[in-house]
Amino acid sequence: MRLQFVGSGDAFGSGGRFNICFLVPRGDDSFLIDCGASSMIALRKLGIDPNTIRTIFVSHLHGDHFGGLPFFILDAQFYSRRKGPLTLIGPTGFGKRLAQAMEVFFPGSSTAPRKFETEVLEAAPGETGTVNGIGFRTVGVRHACGAPPLGLRLECDGRSIAYSGDTEWTDALVDLGKGADLFIVEALTWDRKIAQHLDYASVRENAARIGAKRIVLTHFGPDMLARLPDAGHEHAEDGEVIHF
Repeated sequence: MRLQFVGSGDAFGSGGRFNICFLVPRGDDSFLIDCGASSMIALRKLGIDPNTIRTIFVSHLHGDHFGGLPFFILDAQFYSRRKGPLTLIGPTGFGKRLAQAMEVFFPGSSTAPRKFETEVLEAAPGETGTVNGIGFRTVGVRHACGAPPLGLRLECDGRSIAYSGDTEWTDALVDLGKGADLFIVEALTWDRKIAQHLDYASVRENAARIGAKRIVLTHFGPDMLARLPDAGHEHAEDGEVIHF
């Protein structure tokens, strides 16, 4: 299985990186994990056809993780001429917040008729299910965003992907990443504790407990960017493709 880091940055573009967005390419059944505000720019830069993306999983409702969706949806309507269905799944309250974001950016866009089917689903912490052949499990994490933030565990094609989303340290991450083929985890700072966010020192200290087969760091702030060469785990780069 392949995964491409479309964007690996924090909310403020530190280091010139795009907001969080990961692509798992599977032909016309590809999916995204998060779709931050800059994601359409990043997708275009990488030459990725948005019409191949059938499903988008959203970890939490901050603009650098779901703010690209209004642009994705309107591009599908007016530029990409999408015909195939699109499924969006996020935490409780996702549907309402998405509609509000669309109305702020483009009044009338949330209710305008579309030429493709759009399904908006919500998942609570602790929920399991299957969407378009992709198994998912959610855990509650610690990140204030006006709705329950989620860590995601996705299963498809015989592989498992765990993703922390944004969170301060919680033992829920041990359960989330246990035995995963790939665990993508926030590392906003090197060792400085910031409420609602994760530092690399906490990841390093708990890596053995987590027991993921592969850990890749993402969502870097300035001090973490300055020390990436010192990290004992892989770190994501915008546009990078990994195989697992």
